[in-house]
Amino acid sequence: MRQRVFAAALATALAVSSSVAFASISHSKAPRLTVFAAASLTNVFPKIDPHGRYSFGGSNMLAAQIQQGLPADVFASANTKLPWQLHRLGLVTTPFVFTANRLVIVVAPGNPLHLTGVRNLERSGLRIVMAAAGVPVGDYTRTVLARLGLSDLVGRAVSQETDVREVLAKVALGEADAGFVYATDARTVSGKVSVLRLPPSSQPRVLYAAAALKSSKHLAAAKAWVKMLRGRAAQQKLRAAGFLPIPR
Repeated sequence: MRQRVFAAALATALAVSSSVAFASISHSKAPRLTVFAAASLTNVFPKIDPHGRYSFGGSNMLAAQIQQGLPADVFASANTKLPWQLHRLGLVTTPFVFTANRLVIVVAPGNPLHLTGVRNLERSGLRIVMAAAGVPVGDYTRTVLARLGLSDLVGRAVSQETDVREVLAKVALGEADAGFVYATDARTVSGKVSVLRLPPSSQPRVLYAAAALKSSKHLAAAKAWVKMLRGRAAQQKLRAAGFLPIPR
């Protein structure tokens, strides 16, 4: 029995060693790209390409940094608006949609306030948090509230955050009672929040788009990286993280 256990452990170690060696060989021939990416991609992008150098944050902030000339190779946004704005300015290549998401409400674990849906957020005294206008998740939130006739909740929010992870943190840490985030972000803190679904009719079209920066010193590799996001391996990792298929 001990010999079989040892043999299995040795085989596993050799397999891991071989895969690491293969990865280092293949990556040694490729440039290490700098990717500016939406905060909601923080957990999944390093799984798609562990070799990348990432800067995660609000897509609007990252787009502003690109306009200011900060060096990067790829821009991946939680909407299509910002990449297309940069494209019209001649700063990036043609953007491609590579995945989708949906918006949810997160509340304290176990839902102690017994909230059943978005309309319960009108309850007096609730601490609601959302992202600021201009941040993709903040704009999606405002779209939902407008469709439901609840735009007054924007003014009642206790804070307007700069990206989706900050909204999530406020609720997970007990600093807010409810917040609007992407479904994929809620999954990253399983057990620390509970999730409430939004009415399907109010759900915005949450699309992610990526493009290569024309100023990249590795433009060919950056274009290939963007194309890679639509490939089978990357799509499988995105699905595993809860992201949705590329809409037809």
